[in-house]
Amino acid sequence: MEENYIKLIFGLKLKQIRTEKKLSLFGLSKLSGLSKSYLNEIENGKKYPKPDKIATLSEKLEVPYDQMVSLKLDKNLAPIGELLQSKILKEIPLELFGIKESNLIDIVANAPVKVNAFISTIIEIAQHYNFSRESFFLASVRSFQEANNNYFDDLEQQALNFSKAYQVDLTKPLSSSDLEDILIEEYDYIINNRELSKYEALGNLRSVFVPKTKTLLLANGIDEGQRTFIYAKEIAYNYLEITDRLHTFPWIKFQSFEQVLNNFYASYFAGALIIPKNELTLTLETIFEKETFDEALFLKMLRAFNTSPELFYQRLTNILPKAFNIKNLFFLRFTHKSGSEEFHLNKELHLSHQHSPRANESNEHYCRRWVSLNVLKEISESNNSHEFDIQISNYPGHDTKYLVFSSATKDPFKHNQYRSISIGLLMNKQLERKLKFLEDPTIKKQEVGVTCERCAIIDCKVRQAPAVILDKDDRNKKIEVIVEELNSKFQT
Repeated sequence: MEENYIKLIFGLKLKQIRTEKKLSLFGLSKLSGLSKSYLNEIENGKKYPKPDKIATLSEKLEVPYDQMVSLKLDKNLAPIGELLQSKILKEIPLELFGIKESNLIDIVANAPVKVNAFISTIIEIAQHYNFSRESFFLASVRSFQEANNNYFDDLEQQALNFSKAYQVDLTKPLSSSDLEDILIEEYDYIINNRELSKYEALGNLRSVFVPKTKTLLLANGIDEGQRTFIYAKEIAYNYLEITDRLHTFPWIKFQSFEQVLNNFYASYFAGALIIPKNELTLTLETIFEKETFDEALFLKMLRAFNTSPELFYQRLTNILPKAFNIKNLFFLRFTHKSGSEEFHLNKELHLSHQHSPRANESNEHYCRRWVSLNVLKEISESNNSHEFDIQISNYPGHDTKYLVFSSATKDPFKHNQYRSISIGLLMNKQLERKLKFLEDPTIKKQEVGVTCERCAIIDCKVRQAPAVILDKDDRNKKIEVIVEELNSKFQT
């Protein structure tokens, strides 16, 4: 364990023993003969006393020496000890979030009981919702994205530097063959398109990288867009000189937070390479200047880049905040199985604040009026390869409206499985200034809720469950009003 943590744990124990004995720092100073400032530095984890000083404290506080130096904390402070002794603080680079490790230690040292209660609460919530270590890492990266408006200029510049160094023309759609040549010639890759198909258990994997021989194994079912993205990520790992990385796509298990972060960096670089910022921005400007929404041009733009709808919509979350100052937005990915009434929200991003449509862990029913769910129903009942729709979603319960774009496609690796990708833009003055087509009467307007259990829409024909949580909240509000009236009545 690192020296700082040993100091902090000793300080926590000393402070706990002192307060249990109802001693002030001044009182302990008089009792032990050690200065008040010295004791204060010990309790704040800044100094670790020498053995003779520990012996003095042990004698005066009537606590065995071994108990004083033990790294074991009692039940009240045990969660803090577990946190400090774990690798979690080292695995997450706190500087990404503007947090210095010394500041964190100060917070823990100055309010150990409150911090302990907070940590215990987080642990309990995580256990209740089966929140895995990987989920924690992914949530941390998502927070990192949100804190930076999901735009990273250094990665954008690195993609431009790469294109110049390797003479890749970003004004034209990037093909997998362009990148394959670079992987083979520059980075000594071996591309194998046959091996993965021999293993049924690997059916969901698109690629596996074997670092020792630099062999990239690719699944048979991947399309041109997926192949291009996989190649672009591999180039990112090499060009950005990332060694601590994942070797499968999609990921199976993360070994550290650094791998999660590096996976994000490589994916971002790949997106910037496949969908260049300048090309995307110019087309978006044309669409936004029109008085009516040009669906044909939007879909043409989506197809112009050699990529999936998911990467395209993710790229929008990079460019809209930077190029158009549209920062209030959300990104959602739903999955759905044909014939089922279940919809799973398994990827989301919220910029500026938590927006109304978000993941729900209480087995409630997502609003069936969402365009994200409608396009899934449509594609599962048709033979189309892509379904698109646009909607103005009004949340009357939250007094907010969103312009939502949504695309649905079939999952090529899962039978009868479909996925929808959506991006929602908060309708405010900034959006009205940037998008001229918001008054287009052909854009469907729909009142929506978050879940059926919390929805106040009375005449909803697609409701899946009664508004039990909303009814409970209403009852509680009525009770509060009556209690206040009774207080006023009997105070006079």
